[in-house]
Amino acid sequence: MNPAMETGSCDTHEERKLYVIDSLNDLNKVNLSPTGSQHVMDQEKKFIGGAVNIGNGVRNRSLFFVGLIIALFVSLTLVSFVIFLLIQTGSKMDEVTRRLTAEGKDIDELKKINSMIVNRLNQLDAIEN
Repeated sequence: MNPAMETGSCDTHEERKLYVIDSLNDLNKVNLSPTGSQHVMDQEKKFIGGAVNIGNGVRNRSLFFVGLIIALFVSLTLVSFVIFLLIQTGSKMDEVTRRLTAEGKDIDELKKINSMIVNRLNQLDAIEN
């Protein structure tokens, strides 16, 4: 192997030279014999088939982008749902906190009433004795 041919630019340059030579040979065959023209037609069909493969590549790329857009839409929907749940949970927690605070005040009032009743009972017991 020639080290100069291992580089990408030399390969493409050599391939271009070969393509030009092949094209000239095919043109020469077409001019000299009618059977050569059939060979050139076959090569043109192969080239057209290659163009179809390039179209498939574009279609695959577009399908990839459509799939990517769908995935992004689904992830955006899930993130929105999670944010909605966080907001709902926060509001429910605030409501529970308010209830506990109100019940705590009620418990404090019940303790005061209980202590007043106990004091009154103690006074009644003291009067009876």
